[in-house]
Amino acid sequence: MAEHESLEFGKADFVLLDNVSLEEFMANLKLRFEKGRIYSYIGEVVVSVNPYRAMNIYGRDTIEQYKGRELYERPPHLFAIADAAYKAMKRRNKDTCIVISGESGAGKTEDMMANKCSRNEKSVCLYRVKNMLLKSNCVLEAFGNAKTNRNDNSSRFGKYMDINFDFKGDPIGGHINNYLLEKSRVIFQQEGERSFHSFYQLVKGAPDAQLRSLHIQRDPTAYTYIKVGGSLGIDADFKAVTDAMKVIGFTTGEIQTVYKILATILHLGNLKFGSDGDVTLIENSKLVSVLGDLLSTKDENVEKALLYRTVATGRDVIDKQHTHQEASYGRDALAKAIYERLFCWIVGRINDIIEVKNYDARVHGKNTVIGVLDIYGFEIFQNNSFEQFCINYCNEKLQQLFIQLVLKQEQEEYQREGIPWKHIDYFNNQIIVDLVEQQHKGIFAVLDEACMNVGKVTDEMFLQALNGKLAKHAHYTSRKLSPTDKNLEFDRDFRIRHYAGDVAYSVVGFIDKNKDTLFQDFKRLLYNSSNPVLKAMWPEGKLSITEVTKRPLTAATLFKNSMISLVENLASKEPYYVRCIKPNDVKSPLLFEHERCKHQVEYLGLLENVRVRRAGFANRQTYPRFLQRYKMISEFTWPNHDLPSDKEAVKRLLQGCGFEHDVAYGKTKVFIRTPRTIFNLEEQRAEMVKRIVLFLQKVWRGTLARMRYRRMRAALIIIRAYRRYKVKSYIREVNRRFKNVRGMKDHGKHVKWPTPPKVLRKFEEALRNIYNRWWAWTLIKDLSPEEMVQIRAKVATLECLKGQRADLGLQRAWEGNYLVSDSPGTASSFTLVSSDLQRKDKFMRVLFSCNVRKINRFNKDRALLITDRHLYKMDPVKQYKPMKSIPLYNVTGVSISPGKDQLVVFHTKDNRDLIVCMQGMVPAGDSRIGELVGTLFSHFKSEKRKLQVNIVSPIHCSMNGRKCTVIVETKINQSQPDFTKSRSGYILSVPGN
Repeated sequence: MAEHESLEFGKADFVLLDNVSLEEFMANLKLRFEKGRIYSYIGEVVVSVNPYRAMNIYGRDTIEQYKGRELYERPPHLFAIADAAYKAMKRRNKDTCIVISGESGAGKTEDMMANKCSRNEKSVCLYRVKNMLLKSNCVLEAFGNAKTNRNDNSSRFGKYMDINFDFKGDPIGGHINNYLLEKSRVIFQQEGERSFHSFYQLVKGAPDAQLRSLHIQRDPTAYTYIKVGGSLGIDADFKAVTDAMKVIGFTTGEIQTVYKILATILHLGNLKFGSDGDVTLIENSKLVSVLGDLLSTKDENVEKALLYRTVATGRDVIDKQHTHQEASYGRDALAKAIYERLFCWIVGRINDIIEVKNYDARVHGKNTVIGVLDIYGFEIFQNNSFEQFCINYCNEKLQQLFIQLVLKQEQEEYQREGIPWKHIDYFNNQIIVDLVEQQHKGIFAVLDEACMNVGKVTDEMFLQALNGKLAKHAHYTSRKLSPTDKNLEFDRDFRIRHYAGDVAYSVVGFIDKNKDTLFQDFKRLLYNSSNPVLKAMWPEGKLSITEVTKRPLTAATLFKNSMISLVENLASKEPYYVRCIKPNDVKSPLLFEHERCKHQVEYLGLLENVRVRRAGFANRQTYPRFLQRYKMISEFTWPNHDLPSDKEAVKRLLQGCGFEHDVAYGKTKVFIRTPRTIFNLEEQRAEMVKRIVLFLQKVWRGTLARMRYRRMRAALIIIRAYRRYKVKSYIREVNRRFKNVRGMKDHGKHVKWPTPPKVLRKFEEALRNIYNRWWAWTLIKDLSPEEMVQIRAKVATLECLKGQRADLGLQRAWEGNYLVSDSPGTASSFTLVSSDLQRKDKFMRVLFSCNVRKINRFNKDRALLITDRHLYKMDPVKQYKPMKSIPLYNVTGVSISPGKDQLVVFHTKDNRDLIVCMQGMVPAGDSRIGELVGTLFSHFKSEKRKLQVNIVSPIHCSMNGRKCTVIVETKINQSQPDFTKSRSGYILSVPGN
């Protein structure tokens, strides 16, 4: 906030100074300038010091910081004043204005642009209005600003701009008023100064083709009017200005006419008149045709208007030739008049585009206005002319308004709130305003009277008239009235004691500038132009030479009337002030010239403003706003009070803090006398805000945690309900699909299982297993014990070999004892041997038997018999005589190859493995490997023993304790399987396809 900004930067509001004195005011102003704080407050008045450097304090982020804030809530800034004016307009439906004042070079124009941009993000309409205003400023600066010895971009005209808002507070348009363009600058500039920017922009920045069409050289020194001051410089803003005019809405033809007029003025300055006896001639007559082309009129008409004056004497009309002096005067008057008309036309054209149109208050509501005034600053030059006199008079009027309104506002507020008003002494500059504008006695009245006198009236005669009427005036003097004052010249100078200081004026040119006469011939010449834009600028040119017209008002009267109207306009609005200070003359961002700034502080009345504000109570706030800011200090007002009114609550708060002796209670506001009370309130508030922030953080974090918990709990409930729904839906669907599987031919084998939810995937797997077991049980429940043994063996085969061998023989019936079925002739012999072995070894049943080929020296055929006790190797030739018996408990595993061969290796504990290749194929064509492995595996499993089944190639084994390898090879010409010895073991050659 403004009051509580760090003391490192001084006091942000001069009202809060401990002692109100000029020295302390200047020290505080200098400190803030050096710390980069270019804005300060005096209550609701902004004091702005030109920083002479770019500062990043006007961006969108800064604007947002001041929107909707009170003045004291943020550090001082123009945006705060702009927002305060906007809120006052919107809340109270009252027109407001922002008055920006200060001397030339103090930064008034920049402040005006900042104020224009301060509320710039509301609507498309606002963007359009804002864009137009910004672009219009670019154009008006080009045609109305010039380089002076004090300021590189000095406004040489006054500007007041109204921005219109509808009942919602949205901008809908605007209007610009311009005052007293310094048109004499067109033909003459003081040493080191320049004419208006537009001329140099044209000459230095226009394209070559355009310059050729305007007959212009790219050399400013070639043109008399713009080289007088000797400061030319370079302007590269021609394109920017042209583009701005296009954006505003100027047509191509209008823009071209503008530059034709500028070129016309440059060529007029180069016109030279000569004499041939009594005849005045134009020496460089070629320029006449150039002027005729640029003005879209005939060459002879241009020449006649420059050399002759048409005079009506009764009914006769004669052409009177100019003298050399009259022709030069007419040329210069024409150049000044054309430029002034051009500038006024540009302002009017901008107004045509941005003004509110078709707005009916009965339909759309009341139209309110915020005005922004950017007008010339008080000036003191070496040779102060008529324009400086008018400018300083304008500043007197505005200063008078400022003092009156500030005092008036203070007095009215005290009276409105019922607080006793203490009289304040202040410098009343009404006497100076009267000196200038009073009827019959004022300087303007004397000047107009001199201009109306018949006959030749000189500036010296005007000065004599002033001396006669104002000799006794305390604020007027001249060399004749003060003969000892050598700073004034006889018959030339007079001095006025302004509120801002003494200024000496030279009367040279006062009469001519006040008459502001332009021969009617020039007006008719330009009115008769074929260029419609130029024609529209000179409507009075249509008058006939014999037509009698009233004497036009003088420049002084016109300016006085416009100033009176401006002051009345400002007085009808609620004013906000920006007082601009120029810290030095060399445009340095570091230099603070104490005496120069002190003088400006005095003539701007800033110290008087502080005294007025401090005379009673330094700070005042409405009760609701005061409570809103400080209610956390007191337990009676935090978080809300239950007292009868906000006023009672504020009283209780201040009494609790011990400040009741330093305050007064108005009807709607509390008034605080000394800044120390504000500081103490702010310190207590800052301390409490920390605690409140921590409390709010705690509460908010708890709220966020509870919100997250509720969301998580709700999500969990939803997820659970959804999961239950999915589970139930899945179970219902399974039940529906498998409801009648008992009556189906395949017991539901063809039924497709529904896709389970993720949570039921393991459940589905278990359910499928249950179903498969039921389905298998349904299939086998009616089988005999013998069939069950075979089924278990086949299941064991699947468990061991599925996916590793293709020929498992599961589709046929397994006979097991193939020595009986394969050889019917020898079956009786095998049966006898088998019976003897059963009596001898006490086995219960034969698990498997078949003919095999065993590895030995001669590759002889043998028979293999496997019972539930032993594994027997037999000789089929010797009627199945047992040759070797291996106890079944000695067998540890079986190895087979993944191919179609019938190689089997029985691994034993004593490393005397049995390697055989089974012979014979079942009718289906598949091998008996699957039956052998499954039968053995099932038998071992029934005895709770483990049989290791290996499906590998090659097969590693042991024979008589020696490691060896058996490899299977396929041979095309092989008729039956045979073993051959190899370096690593044996090779089983099997027949190929």
